[in-house]
Amino acid sequence: MALELPDFPWDTLIPFGDRARAHPDGLIDLSVGSPVDATPAFIREALAAATDAHAYPQTAGSVPLREAIVGWYARRRGVELSVANVMPSIGSKELIALMPTLLGLGESDVVVQPTLAYPTYAIGAAIVGASVVSSDDPAEWPSNTKLVWVNSPANPDGRVHGIDFLRSAVVRARELGAVIVNDECYAELNWDGADPTPSILDPAVIGGSRDHVLSVYSLSKQSNLAGYRAGFVAGCGDLITELLAVRKHIGLIPPAPVQAAMVAALGNDAHVQAQRELYRSRRARLSAGLTAAGFRIDASVAGLYLWVTRGEDAWQTVGSLADLGILAVPGSFYGEESATHVRVALTATDEDIDRAVDRLASSR
Repeated sequence: MALELPDFPWDTLIPFGDRARAHPDGLIDLSVGSPVDATPAFIREALAAATDAHAYPQTAGSVPLREAIVGWYARRRGVELSVANVMPSIGSKELIALMPTLLGLGESDVVVQPTLAYPTYAIGAAIVGASVVSSDDPAEWPSNTKLVWVNSPANPDGRVHGIDFLRSAVVRARELGAVIVNDECYAELNWDGADPTPSILDPAVIGGSRDHVLSVYSLSKQSNLAGYRAGFVAGCGDLITELLAVRKHIGLIPPAPVQAAMVAALGNDAHVQAQRELYRSRRARLSAGLTAAGFRIDASVAGLYLWVTRGEDAWQTVGSLADLGILAVPGSFYGEESATHVRVALTATDEDIDRAVDRLASSR
């Protein structure tokens, strides 16, 4: 019996990609947030040095990796953990999609996601037959809620939740007996400053207890490791133990060389700062070009995207950009309330960002 899953939304973008490629000067792809800059050499060297990986790696992660994750949370997020509170994953997407399965959710359960939501939250619920409620108001979360997804900084709109909202969300989730998870993958890409955005594991949020609370993170964005599939989860020790037990049975284990590369990446903040400044420069130029071309930029205070609108149907905007050879994503991929917004990615080379700005200027 086949799973009843929605059509893959990106397939509907294919004709617009073809339209953009037909531009005389070629395609500028600002649709997918896939890094274009090189993986830092010291990370690649760590991977290469670990390629004699003849033994099975640990599902829980090597001790050096778990210690590196613990150290990163302490240094960059102000969160104190032990190695029993962390676990690596094969990127963050598989963990997000499988979370309802790993937690044993079923058809009578509800998964809450943001009103504007990364589609994988709903896919994970669909895999186990759970219902999905889209809501940003903890007071609206139903009594049979078993899993709550928060996404801060958010994909697609780059909004950031402060300590007060995160605290209220944790309080409500605990009242419901639900697990609450913040997808924090863009935390180091904060355009209001150099410090990461607040973690759901911040002591001011959780009130001295990690019970029912998890943080998910990925090195794809901060370290250009999208191809390595390098992610991790941290928080409630009981939940980590539960997730680990199931993952051992399934065999969901990050490869040993990738674990070694993650140790290197997590121990070096300089490369993250350098990458952040590259994106900051690209963001400034692209923001100016879009604004001059008549777009309004909403939220977008963190992350790798600009959330833009000019008050028309998103697909019309996608088509107009495609005629300029620029591919972007309609907001409707992320929720019904975003039918007039378009997501524009910063993950393009400096040359392509400048070319996109020039094409936007020529359209005025």
